Amino acid sequence: MRLLLVHGRAQEGKSSASIEAEWLRPLRRGIVAAGLTEPSWSRKDVPFYGNDLKALVDSYDLPPGDEIETRGGAVEDEYSRFLAEVAIEARDTNKASEADIERELGPGPETRGPENWKWVQAVIRAIDRGTPNVSNNAVGVLLRDVFIYVNFGTVQRKINQIVAEAVTDERTVAVGHSLGSVVAYEVFRERGATNIARYVTVGSPLGIRAIRRRLQSPLTMPVGVADWFNARDARDVVALYPLDGGNFDINPSVRNYSDVTNHTDNRHGIDGYLDNADVAKAICDAV
Repeated sequence: MRLLLVHGRAQEGKSSASIEAEWLRPLRRGIVAAGLTEPSWSRKDVPFYGNDLKALVDSYDLPPGDEIETRGGAVEDEYSRFLAEVAIEARDTNKASEADIERELGPGPETRGPENWKWVQAVIRAIDRGTPNVSNNAVGVLLRDVFIYVNFGTVQRKINQIVAEAVTDERTVAVGHSLGSVVAYEVFRERGATNIARYVTVGSPLGIRAIRRRLQSPLTMPVGVADWFNARDARDVVALYPLDGGNFDINPSVRNYSDVTNHTDNRHGIDGYLDNADVAKAICDAV
């Protein structure tokens, strides 16, 4: 059985080898916590696209979500609509309280709602301030990168090609984190036939309506993916929703586990997902 690890954003300057080491350390702790023995993987693959993603994102010259000014261009307008949709979802899921939003918005006769760009920015800032140590996973930055991936075919094709080259016919357990869970899902769908014994997603934003409605429709279980297990920490500002029937309605349905207590400061870190005993068990049990 092969292990395929698909990383998310903010990995530039690293390598396949360094990310593999970063992921295997917590996974092995999780395996021990679960009372299991690590499988004898036939091989481990980590398709690395961190530098390419950074270069592609930089080429669009879009600021983080809490810094953009609506300039009237088509890209900026679509970006603004995307951020407004996410802000509404974050408010509705209590990731940003009304009191926090008010503090960020400040005094004055401002309209409280997505039609007011200052309100949208206030929501994004409120989420960031309420999540300690998010310098490399700030919501405004992460949303920009996800927006660019799901909206621009040139970006999708380049990133997907890198990951697709690591998808073989060998029976595989695949793990996708954050944006990587979106990328792997799209690659599996595009390929049309895979041999994925289990797809494990952690910290996935696929349940966010603003993201999933920009993916190719209809949403489906990729051909050749035998089973899908999704884990989330309910406090993770990226994994707003479980991938259940109300948020990611596919058949067969995704199995969700929302009881992860991610011990990393930003609640989204890969360490706090992979060293969870239930997540580690889900990975090992597929072998």
